[in-house]
Amino acid sequence: MKMIKKINFPSDLRKFKKKDLKQISDELRDELIEVVSETGGHLGAGLGVVELTVALHYVFDTPKDKLVWDVSHQCYPHKIITGRRDRIKTLRKGGGLSGFTKRSESEYDPFGAAHSSTSISSTLGMAVAKKLSNNNNNVIAVIGDGAMSAGMAYEAMNNAGALKSNLIVILNDNDMSIARPVGAMSKYLAKLLSGKLYFSLRETIKMIISSFSKRFSQKAGKAEDLLRNIVTGGTLFNELGFYYVGPIDGHDVENLVEIFNNVKNSRHNGPVLIHVRTQKGKGYRPAEESGDKYHGVSKFNVSTGEQSKSKSNMPSYTKVFAETLIKHAEQDTKIVGITGAMPSGTGLNLFEKKFPERAFDVGIAEQHAVTFAAGLATEGYKPYAAIYSTFLQRAYDQVVHDVALQSLPVRFAIDRAGLVGADGPTHAGSFDVTYLSTLPNFVVMAASDESELVKMINTTIEINDRPSAFRYPRGNGIGVKLPSINEVLKIGKARIIQEGKKVAILNFGARLEECKKASDKLLLKGIKCTILDARFAKPLDEKLIMEAATNHEVVITIEEGSIGGFGSHVMQLLSDRGVFDTGLKFRSMTLPDIFIDQDTPEKMYEAAGLDSISIENKILETLNSNIILAKNKNKLIN
Repeated sequence: MKMIKKINFPSDLRKFKKKDLKQISDELRDELIEVVSETGGHLGAGLGVVELTVALHYVFDTPKDKLVWDVSHQCYPHKIITGRRDRIKTLRKGGGLSGFTKRSESEYDPFGAAHSSTSISSTLGMAVAKKLSNNNNNVIAVIGDGAMSAGMAYEAMNNAGALKSNLIVILNDNDMSIARPVGAMSKYLAKLLSGKLYFSLRETIKMIISSFSKRFSQKAGKAEDLLRNIVTGGTLFNELGFYYVGPIDGHDVENLVEIFNNVKNSRHNGPVLIHVRTQKGKGYRPAEESGDKYHGVSKFNVSTGEQSKSKSNMPSYTKVFAETLIKHAEQDTKIVGITGAMPSGTGLNLFEKKFPERAFDVGIAEQHAVTFAAGLATEGYKPYAAIYSTFLQRAYDQVVHDVALQSLPVRFAIDRAGLVGADGPTHAGSFDVTYLSTLPNFVVMAASDESELVKMINTTIEINDRPSAFRYPRGNGIGVKLPSINEVLKIGKARIIQEGKKVAILNFGARLEECKKASDKLLLKGIKCTILDARFAKPLDEKLIMEAATNHEVVITIEEGSIGGFGSHVMQLLSDRGVFDTGLKFRSMTLPDIFIDQDTPEKMYEAAGLDSISIENKILETLNSNIILAKNKNKLIN
């Protein structure tokens, strides 16, 4: 029987001898590959931290010692050995395990994470809480895989150094080339510098220095710092107040155990940073040879590494965006593309191949990306900031202060709008319509299909006096013919899809096909609906909306976003114009006021009440509301 099969919890792992850990790591890696081949998900990052995961749980007393994984897409090995093996093949499925750490899922997940660079801040809070409670358990943050490119990590480190908190930060350096380990000597120095002897000697030297004059103390202190920096290479981290150890081979599990034990048992007062070098995709040849190290994969054949391909022949919205922007950039040298560590996810990798000098991947730094784009706009360039809806949230202040307030023509290409499926609520694009359409000077659009997306990109090319945004969903289009790059929209103008009586459906975004299905079913019941594709949440097509409200008994808005978005703005317009005084029945269908767990997009929209059946039922319920009210009124009278 394999050793890994005997490990259901870290307490089981700690029963093994240190010499067994390499085999356990190899078996854990094989199990990870088998699982993700069936579920899809994030593979490369998890493969890179197998030994690190084993060593951390072997040395530290989790869950009493708190272990926080940054971003946490590398947490699959962690989940397998923390009581979730029996459910691991439900990963990212409806009713199954989350693809990220989740507090409600396990006591071994002390902090939920799916966005980047939160681990040091959260663990610092835990460390301070433990100090206030006189609790001596360890707190460990694992950060890396690009997360150190975000400013929040350095803000937290700066604070941790100033507080001298007892915090352990593991820097998982897998593709940033911060420094290179230097074989046996590097390994020896890492052990030496993490040991009790060095910690004690360092504190003793400090005591001796403090006994002499201030002038001598300053010189001696500088000499000690210089020597230590020469030895460790951790100048930046030292300056932030961290005791630096490394770099260390992150795939030598026995050496990791020794170093972690040294740090755990030392009496060092203050934060420690352990710099660990790992290889993303380690141990699986197709991942090692892939450009993205198999960061995110669909189901695949373990033997060949071949991934299951989408059966749809329709182009993805992401690809339509990229190819349209490339066509414009061929004619306009002022167009530049910006993304935050998601070039392939946003399609800007295609743009970069064509225009390498006009494509900018700024790392996981959306705040910087937005203000960087604002700076480009001040000089007459046409920046397109291609950022997932959920990640743009991190840069909201920059959107408000640096872009909207100055009315700068930054163009926001908002990918992954609406519910996204297996990645769940952390990656859902639920709030961008609400948080953008409240801002003065903004143009906010949503594409109902890939043709509309092309027109919206075309339109933003010529918006040079204010910021604009267009949102589009994950996945493939519906197969409509794409227009030329010369076809533009009139700002704030909706389009009429079909005309009917009694009911007007105002759609905003990619639920248009569901609206059509609902309308077809209602037609069989003798109800012919008007359908408008709003296109714009800001500015609204006030004329067309008012006509719909005046000429129909029911107006219903549909959007794949939270309350406060398109429907709220329509309601405000109708209220200001006194339309509700005429007896209009208005309903707004939005995402519900909950976070919807991962599932297929279809099932998520069904749970959200934004599928065709829900739309049909809402219309029937609204049309019948007067009859129901009259019946209830008669009951009260009798």
